[in-house]
Amino acid sequence: MSRPLKIMLVAAEASGDALGAGLARALRARLGQGVSFVGIGGPRMAAEGVVSPFDIAELSILGWIEGLRAYRTVRRRVAETAALAAREQPDAVVLIDSWGFTIRVAEAIRAARPDVPLIKYVGPQVWASRPGRARTLARAVDHLLALYSFDAPWFEREGLPTTVVGSSALHVDMGGADGAAFRARRGVTPDAKLLLILPGSRPAEIARMTPVYEATVKRLKTQDPGLEVAVVAAGTVSKDVVGRVSAWPFRVHVVDEAEKYDAMRAATAALATSGTVSTELALAGAPMVIAYKIGGVSYQLMKRLVTAEHITLFNIAAGERIAPEFIQGEASAEKLAAAVGRLLNDPEAAADQARRQTAALDLMGRGGPDPSTLAAEAVLRVIEAKAAG
Repeated sequence: MSRPLKIMLVAAEASGDALGAGLARALRARLGQGVSFVGIGGPRMAAEGVVSPFDIAELSILGWIEGLRAYRTVRRRVAETAALAAREQPDAVVLIDSWGFTIRVAEAIRAARPDVPLIKYVGPQVWASRPGRARTLARAVDHLLALYSFDAPWFEREGLPTTVVGSSALHVDMGGADGAAFRARRGVTPDAKLLLILPGSRPAEIARMTPVYEATVKRLKTQDPGLEVAVVAAGTVSKDVVGRVSAWPFRVHVVDEAEKYDAMRAATAALATSGTVSTELALAGAPMVIAYKIGGVSYQLMKRLVTAEHITLFNIAAGERIAPEFIQGEASAEKLAAAVGRLLNDPEAAADQARRQTAALDLMGRGGPDPSTLAAEAVLRVIEAKAAG
C-alpha cells in the first residue's frame, strides 16, 4: 500500500483508553509515518494522536438500568462513531472492550461498510456469563484479540478467529515504582500504616462506592487514628473523585495516574473497586480487598446470568478466593473494615496474601511478550489478509 494506513480505534472507558494508547504506540513503532489514527477515546489515546469528537466519560455505563437511562446518548454516539468511520474511510477499525457500546458500533459500521476489517480488542467475559455473546460477536467482527488463553475456545467454537495477546496489566513495569519516595513526598512515615483506595474509573462506580469507602475508613480510623489514607483519582473521573474525597472528615492523599504505582508500592493494604487495578496491585505486591456494587435491579438480573465463582481475575485463574471479595450487600462498611483491618494489623497474613496473589499472576500469563506489540501485529495481519481477498 503506497499511502499510509489509517486505523480507527474506538474505546469508551478508561481501561480501553489505555489499551488503545498502547496499540497506537506499537503500530507507530512498527510503521512510523506509515500509519495515522482516528477514532474515539480518552486522554491517553489523545496523547497518541487519536482526537475524540466527544468525551467518553458519558459512555462509562454500569448496569442494565443505567444502560436503559443512557440509551439515547449511546444511540447518538454510536451513530456519530459510525459516521466518523464513513467519513474517514479507515483501513481497519479496532473496537476496544465496552461491550454494549462497541457491539452496536460494529453492527452500524458493518451495515455501512461491509468491506472494512472489524477487530474486537477484549471480548465479553462469556466464561462468566451470557455465553451467547460469543456467537453475537462472531457475526459482527472479523477477528478477536483476547487477553487470556481461557477466552479463545469460547469464540473459536463460533468460528471467530482469535489471537491471544495477553493483558497489558500483567506487563506494567513496577521497577521504577518507589513506595518510599511516595511516603516521603506525602509526609507519611516509613512505619505508618497506609491504606490505598481505588474507587474505580466509571462515574457510576465513584458515586456508588465512595460513600461506602468513606464509612469504612471512619471505622478503621476509630480503631487506629494514625492510619494514613490515599485515594487514586483515575483520569476520566478525577474531578468527581477529588470533589467527593475533599469532603471526607479526615486527611486524604489524592493520587493521580502519574503517582499511582508509587502509591501501590507504598501501601500497607488496598481497598479496590473490582477491575484491572486488582492485577496492578498484585504486581506491586499490595494485599487487597475487592468490593463492587451496581444498581439493585441490575444486580438481581445479573445474579441469574453469572456463573463464575469469583470476579477478580487472579482469583479466577487460581480457582480460589485469594483476595477477599465483597459484592453488593456484602460490600458494607462493617465487613470491609474487618477485612481491611486484618491486612493492616496482621503483617504475616498480609504478606501471605501478597505472595499468593503474585503466584496467581503466573497462571494468568505473566512474563509473556508485550501485548500491545502482539495486538499490533495481529491487526496488520488482518488488514493484509483482507487486502489479499
